[in-house]
Amino acid sequence: MNNIRILLPLAAMGLLTGCPAGAPAAQTPGKKPAPVVRPAGLSYPWQAQLGPTGQSLAARFPAPAGCRRVAVAAGSWGEWLRYLPLRPAGSKALLYNGTPKARAEVVAAVVDIDAGTQDLQQCADAIIRLRAEYVFSHDPNKVHFHLTTGYDFWFSDFVAGKTFKVRGEDVTPASRPAEAPTHAALGRYLIPTFGYAGTLSLSRELRPVALAAVQPGQVLIHGGAPGHAVLVVDVAESPATHEKFMLLAQSYMPAQDIHILRPDWEASPWFRVDTEASIVATPEWAFAPDELAQF
Repeated sequence: MNNIRILLPLAAMGLLTGCPAGAPAAQTPGKKPAPVVRPAGLSYPWQAQLGPTGQSLAARFPAPAGCRRVAVAAGSWGEWLRYLPLRPAGSKALLYNGTPKARAEVVAAVVDIDAGTQDLQQCADAIIRLRAEYVFSHDPNKVHFHLTTGYDFWFSDFVAGKTFKVRGEDVTPASRPAEAPTHAALGRYLIPTFGYAGTLSLSRELRPVALAAVQPGQVLIHGGAPGHAVLVVDVAESPATHEKFMLLAQSYMPAQDIHILRPDWEASPWFRVDTEASIVATPEWAFAPDELAQF
């Protein structure tokens, strides 16, 4: 959550990695896309009732014409992200206090998940939130994240009555009332996690991966203050040219709804993966090509 807003005039600089003019559109004109079927067994724990498949990421954003979505393993993090529930088309991305995000033009869709009521769920925190929800849906005992100090904070310890306290640069164990490992408890665990983790700690947890090998679930991340992190929620590839396109999601400062990014210079939300470019440009941050990483 320790990120300072940086706006780069990317269009003016000519440093664009989004779909260029003449690139495939999001769907073939005149051709109705095949119905999207959500795989069985996917769970989004913050939703009391799973919404219709038509409101999922995969249904809202067909692969670019001439491309197909890359294969993902059943039950994987990448598959889970591919079917993220979205709010109705046209929904505004709101800050934690209900104010609309200023740069509405970069929002292609809003993920149907709360942003909280505090200025906490910022860029790295949004990725931590989604990852925690995914892992929780499989095994709550495996949810854990490192704080910026290096302290390994486990959800299983938290519900067992073990937490931490911070004094200056020191993090020491502390006690709290034990409770059941419910989804509500996960929300309580995430509040201190957001407070003491961020782009720097998350970047240390992730393993670098080559941009040419981009897959759903990987993260573009620049750790530090300032820093930023954007989540790759889906990838499509042209079988003919092997050119890749990716869908990106982020939160930002102040804390705000997690949203699917749209390049503010193009209508399509699919970003072209340019492995020859000197930067990977997103609307509110420019990453180095070697700043892609994975859990």
